[in-house]
Amino acid sequence: MNRKLFFYYAVVFYIVFLAFGKPAFADKSSVRIEAPETAAIGQEITITLHVSHDGNNFIHHTDWIYVKINDQEIKRWEFGMFDTPESEHFTREIQYTVTGPITITAEADCNMHGSAGIAEKKIPIQ
Repeated sequence: MNRKLFFYYAVVFYIVFLAFGKPAFADKSSVRIEAPETAAIGQEITITLHVSHDGNNFIHHTDWIYVKINDQEIKRWEFGMFDTPESEHFTREIQYTVTGPITITAEADCNMHGSAGIAEKKIPIQ
């Protein structure tokens, strides 16, 4: 293959890659907590974690998520190369029976860029 032809194919590939390729922008994994504003003792509540991470693929992805209630880990999800999250924006839910005022904390982590930080939500007793 001569140099001119090689250069031509390289330019065409580059243009196609830029025009049709998925953006190569990745970020840290983040989580947002959705839960009731108040709860009664004995009430079962649903806690939903909304996780976001742009650029999930088998090499670069959210590798874990946890949720804690009053500093005690309640649930952890772990992902790997062959078990990645289903999309860039996904949710996980848990049910919890309220025994008093609670503070929910959650965090998600990217295997290359880390976490955007810990999310927190306080639920007082009504």
